[in-house]
Amino acid sequence: MSRKTRAFAAAGVALALGLTSAACSGNKSDDKGGTTSGGKSAYNAAITDVVNPSTTKGGTLNLWTAQDADFWDPARGYYAFVWNLNRLYTRKLVDYAAAPGKSGLELAPDLASAMPEISADKLTYTFKLKTGTKFDDGAAITSKDIKYGIERIFAQDVVPGGPVYLIDILDQGQGYKGPYKDTDANKLGLKSVETPDDQTIIFHLKKAQSDFLYLLAMPGAGPVPQKRDTGAQYNSAPAASGPYMFKAGSIQPGKGVVWVRNPNWDPATDTIRKALPDQINLTVTTNAEDMDSRLMAGTADIDVGQTGVQATARTKILQDPALKANADTPATGFIRYAALATSVAPFDNIECRKAVFYAADPTSLQTARGGPIAGGDIGTSMLPPNIAGSDAKYDPFNRLQGKPQIEEAKKALAACGKPNGFDTTIAVRNNKPAEVKSAEALQAALKQANINAKIEQYDGAQLSSVIGAPDNVKAKGYGIQIAGWGADYPTGSGYLQPLVDSRFILKNGNYNLPLIKDPSIDGLFDQAAGETDATKAAAIYEQINHKVMEGAYYLPFVFDKALNYRNPRLTNAYIHDAFGQIDFQALGVSDGK
Repeated sequence: MSRKTRAFAAAGVALALGLTSAACSGNKSDDKGGTTSGGKSAYNAAITDVVNPSTTKGGTLNLWTAQDADFWDPARGYYAFVWNLNRLYTRKLVDYAAAPGKSGLELAPDLASAMPEISADKLTYTFKLKTGTKFDDGAAITSKDIKYGIERIFAQDVVPGGPVYLIDILDQGQGYKGPYKDTDANKLGLKSVETPDDQTIIFHLKKAQSDFLYLLAMPGAGPVPQKRDTGAQYNSAPAASGPYMFKAGSIQPGKGVVWVRNPNWDPATDTIRKALPDQINLTVTTNAEDMDSRLMAGTADIDVGQTGVQATARTKILQDPALKANADTPATGFIRYAALATSVAPFDNIECRKAVFYAADPTSLQTARGGPIAGGDIGTSMLPPNIAGSDAKYDPFNRLQGKPQIEEAKKALAACGKPNGFDTTIAVRNNKPAEVKSAEALQAALKQANINAKIEQYDGAQLSSVIGAPDNVKAKGYGIQIAGWGADYPTGSGYLQPLVDSRFILKNGNYNLPLIKDPSIDGLFDQAAGETDATKAAAIYEQINHKVMEGAYYLPFVFDKALNYRNPRLTNAYIHDAFGQIDFQALGVSDGK
């Protein structure tokens, strides 16, 4: 028998997993924290409060970014700000609540009429859909559209780039390759997902997965109408199920996009989004300094990258009380780090990797990121403080003392057969000034240990095919790759699995940059997936973190914080803990322009 039970309220899910707010991670360097402002604008007010609450509709929201989207196709995008912006145009069965603090980590029904019924063995999830939901062309959103959207994730040969968790969870040995190779007449041949009628969708898992609902809150689990799917070209004109749709022809790579109201979105069906602006413009620039000037001048509303203003603007904001009152420095939940590629000699030798760890200067790397206030606390491991299983006292390479350890580096070099040092290449995105400065700081520190690193900058929009392509990394000799990562969902698995599980290594869009292939690590993730006890799950993630650090695969720079500025005219501004960023979909403008 399969007695069904109503799923726990999402708040209970979050609490049961032992989650903590990214804004409440206890960073000592935050001089004011997120003090209550009563809704008024103040330094760090948006960390815990809704700043300038309002329900006023109208006007144009002007977003800027120094980093173009990787993909607007919901199945392919993987940048944090792209997932955040997806809430404008992509609805899912469930989504994160629109609220600051821990409340933002709660999952709420979105296209679903309620949270799912879950079978007693936790292998079957049944959702009923709301009625009256439509795409931007007026077509009704059905369970089949959701199934088809999920099936696209399986087509990694056609639409690579996004997370692939659902492939492992939903493939029951079928070897499904996605709808483009589907022999089913309706291209709905994934057997583990049933759609008995247009309002019902049933998921059959091959094993219990405590994080499954978080996976359904990802953009790739959103609906896609089969008749509008153009495969790899879908990125140029995705269908909209949310309150905004892409203005025809507005997606211009390297320049920007424009969203306008979706006339077929019914607010009565949407308890998450308010859709205040009439139009939303996103401008892509290559000049981050100019963007900062526009933000402070009020001609740009917010930087969607949310990785912090540059050094010049940072100084101005922190020294001017009027500017500082419109700034926040939340813990973002990201770690900024260098990945050491085991496929590139001599980093196939653990002692050569350790030499880099010891030669690196923790303080100069922290300074390159913006210092303790705007850059973050010195990183010591690969679990950020807001994830259960993280241990602030765990510092295996003695990084908290803040200085390079040249003698230890020389010992490691001797142990790896390179007593006179070696040459390598650092790959870094050219449109991320803080990352470039980090590469330069690392280069200077390594020189003191006779590790000669040249820096090669590449187009940040091409990450998936540059450092995300293992064959290219090996061919180019990219021994060190500068990057950063935030949790796909707020658990140890959501943070670490794409980075360290060998089953997540891809030919393109790979994020396991060191190419870690440790069966014991993979097995621990499987163990954690079936663990419903939060304390026991956290202990497993702690073990994984220790194994990763013991292997010297990733050199953490900082537990990231970012000084971001928000235009005073913005309404409903708050940091959403699921993203570590302002919740873009909630924003309005007070002047109606």
